[in-house]
Amino acid sequence: MNCLLAAWDQNEGALRAFLILRAADPHLAEDLLQDVFLKALAEGGSFCGLTNPRAWLFRVARNRLIDYLRTHKALGELPPEFPAGEEEPAPLASLTACLPRAFSEMPEEDREALTLCDLEGLSQVEYARRKGLSLPGAKSRIQRARRRLGEHLKTACQVRFDESGRVCCFVPRKADGS
Repeated sequence: MNCLLAAWDQNEGALRAFLILRAADPHLAEDLLQDVFLKALAEGGSFCGLTNPRAWLFRVARNRLIDYLRTHKALGELPPEFPAGEEEPAPLASLTACLPRAFSEMPEEDREALTLCDLEGLSQVEYARRKGLSLPGAKSRIQRARRRLGEHLKTACQVRFDESGRVCCFVPRKADGS
């Protein structure tokens, strides 16, 4: 416990400055700093066995900030000159009509990985732990599932791309196959 307190005393100011600079909100930075300290406390005696406690603390701070930003994306107000929505939706935005059907046709393992990590916001580390996988194995599984969904969307929804590689058109189909 003494080694934790010594490492914390040596690095707390630098950690606070690091988080304030990146979070751009001193109150959020303080909350995240407390999370880092609690994580260090949870490590217990293994914290004292770390080769580089400073690097560990900064890695935890960075990861905690990233996790927070992923789950708390701020939505601002639309400017008055923004179109009211009377226009034809962009092809990519309207592609969501086909997504449920294509998603339901994916293998269960792919649907589970995409649902947990991309839709529900589960971290890849937690997904790896739940599935009993190594972190690289979990990341590979998620990337393969994303790639297969993209390929399946091309065929199931007949997605076509313009000369610059953007979605230009597709055949919308609902989950019932129509």
